[in-house]
Amino acid sequence: MINALDCQLCYNAIVIIRKDIKGDVMRNKEKDALQMAKKREDFLSNSYELFVKKNIESVSMLEVAKESGYGVATLYRYFPSKPILVVSVATWIWENAIEDTQIRNKENDFKELSAAEVLDLFLNFFIKIYKESRELLRFNQLFNIYICSEKIDSDVLKPYRDMIDNGKDIFHLIYEKGKQDHTIRTDESEEEMFSTLLHLMLAAATRYAIGLVYIPKKGFDAEKELSRLKEALLMRYVIPDQLK
Repeated sequence: MINALDCQLCYNAIVIIRKDIKGDVMRNKEKDALQMAKKREDFLSNSYELFVKKNIESVSMLEVAKESGYGVATLYRYFPSKPILVVSVATWIWENAIEDTQIRNKENDFKELSAAEVLDLFLNFFIKIYKESRELLRFNQLFNIYICSEKIDSDVLKPYRDMIDNGKDIFHLIYEKGKQDHTIRTDESEEEMFSTLLHLMLAAATRYAIGLVYIPKKGFDAEKELSRLKEALLMRYVIPDQLK
């Protein structure tokens, strides 16, 4: 006959077993999540290297899978099509580049700075990319060609556009700060100013990175010329004597 003490012991044992099982399940889930994240990172990084080295159009999904050390079926589970993979690579590499700069999408990161000073940091981002990540700029050129030639669906491009919107959010903070401290012009619309600064700086940096530039007989200094472009843009948008 089972007494109350035996029942309690059985109950305690069941509770312990359940906790152990639950703990194992949680640990397995965490392990699986880490493994999935690693595989995804492997696919993205190896795709990026192949795209820069061989051009996006010439790289197959099978080649990406082999370079990453996984089967092609595994690659398709993470990225169901090549356009999705390409857009994911572009989004990932730009997010990493933005994260590595001094500008973040948090107002507190530059609350002590004037709008003119943060605008200077914003423009410096493109010069920094040219100095340290010319491969990224070359990839960006290949990416632009690919999405135009392949006519990528807008839904597939959404993660990339969301990443660009994050940059717009950063610029919005600069623009709103300019309305308060009057160190930059705000008579031009925020959208137009952002578009002008982004396109001019990124286009110039990209042309230097891919070598599609005029080369004087005595050579030239690309970083110096990019700095002059930045200075010209600051002269247009910064109210005089506000950037020290």
